[in-house]
Amino acid sequence: MKFTNYLKQIQDVSIYPLISLVLFMTVFVIAVAYVFSADKKKMEDKAGIPLK
Repeated sequence: MKFTNYLKQIQDVSIYPLISLVLFMTVFVIAVAYVFSADKKKMEDKAGIPLK
């Protein structure tokens, strides 16, 4: 039996991809907003920290 057959048996399964897309886009937009609004001096200081 294929995996898609299991998904067809779940009621309202089409909502899960939509929830995943909304969560991904939310995190992506927050990350982009943080990058563009971050203090450049702080980022330069963090860039100089050696990796452990």
